[in-house]
Amino acid sequence: MNLPPRTPYTLRRVWAPALYQGGRVRRRYFEGWYFKCVDGDARRAVAVIPGVSYSPDGRLAQSFVQVLREGGRTRFFSFPAAAFHFESSPPFRISVDRCAFSAAGMTLDLEDDEGAVRGEVAFGPWSPWPVTLHAPGIMGWYRYVPRMECYHGVLSMDHELRGTLTVDGDELRLDGGRGYVEKDWGRSFPSSWVWLQSNHFGRPGVSLTCSVARIPWVRGSFIGHIAGLRLDGRLHRFATYTGAALAAVETRSGDAHVVLRDARQELEIDAEGAAPGALKAPVLGAMAGRADEALGARVRVRLRELRGGRPVVAFEGEGAHAGLEVMNERGELAPEAPRGGRRRA
Repeated sequence: MNLPPRTPYTLRRVWAPALYQGGRVRRRYFEGWYFKCVDGDARRAVAVIPGVSYSPDGRLAQSFVQVLREGGRTRFFSFPAAAFHFESSPPFRISVDRCAFSAAGMTLDLEDDEGAVRGEVAFGPWSPWPVTLHAPGIMGWYRYVPRMECYHGVLSMDHELRGTLTVDGDELRLDGGRGYVEKDWGRSFPSSWVWLQSNHFGRPGVSLTCSVARIPWVRGSFIGHIAGLRLDGRLHRFATYTGAALAAVETRSGDAHVVLRDARQELEIDAEGAAPGALKAPVLGAMAGRADEALGARVRVRLRELRGGRPVVAFEGEGAHAGLEVMNERGELAPEAPRGGRRRA
C-alpha cells in the first residue's frame, strides 16, 4: 500500500508491518522478526530471529538474535537494547550489533563461547500478505485494536535465497533455496497456540501459514485463527475476521490437526514429525518464556472447494521443512463444539 512520503511514522507503521512498531516504548514490550531459510538441496534449514525486549519495569532491556536449526539446536545471543537500530521509513531495515536485516537480505556476525554464526544471504522479491486500508496485513481489522497481547505480520510467504551461512563451522549453502519472513510484537505470546509454516511442497508457488491461539479479549478470551494457502498466485484465506470457522484443532507433542472452513472452502492440515528446540519467548515484554519450535516437521494439506454444491479437492500436497510450534499444554484450544475433523487417540 503506497502512502504519501510525509505520512508520520505513527501512521506509516500500521500499513508497513515490516517496520519497527514499538516507537518510543521502553517498558512491557517486545518485537521480533523471523527469517527462515532452507538450502537449495532442500535438506537443511535455519531460522534467525532478531529482536528487542523490555521488561515491565524497563530495567531489563536487551536486543537479541536467536538461531534455530533442525534437530532442535538453538542459540541465543544477547546485546544491550542500545545495540538495536531501526529505520522509521521504508524500505525496511534493522540491525542488532553487527548483524543487519532488510528486505534485500541479512548479514550475520555473531560469536560466543560456543562458536560463531556468520554469513550473508540475499533475498529475492518478497511475497507479502496483502496490505489494504481495511485489512493492513494478516490480522485484518484486528490490527486496529489497541493494546492487544500480541500482533502478527507475514512479510514474505516465499522468496528465493542466495548466499552462505556458517554456523559453528558448518556451512549452509543457500543458493537456490527458499525463504519465509514473519514477525510478532506486543507484550506476550499467547498462553496456548499452534503455529506452522511450509513453502516446500515439491512445486513452486505453494506456501502455507497457519496459527491458532487463545486471545485475551476484554474480560474474557476467544480462540482466534489465521491461515493462508498461497497457491499459484492466489491466496486462500481462513481467519476469524473473514468468517471462517475453526472446525477442529487437536494437538499432542509435536503433532497437530487443524480444520478451517467457510461457506465456500475447507482447509485441512496435519503436521507431525517435529523435533523441537526451546526458544526464548516474551512474557510481559521480557524474554522469560519458552516456545518449542521444530524446523523439520511434515505438513499434509488438503484444500476442498464447493463446486456445483459438492466439495471438490482443489489441492492436496505434503510440505517439508515445516516450522511447527505446538504449545497447548493447558488444553485451551479445543473448539466449544467441534464440527468435522477427527479425534486423535
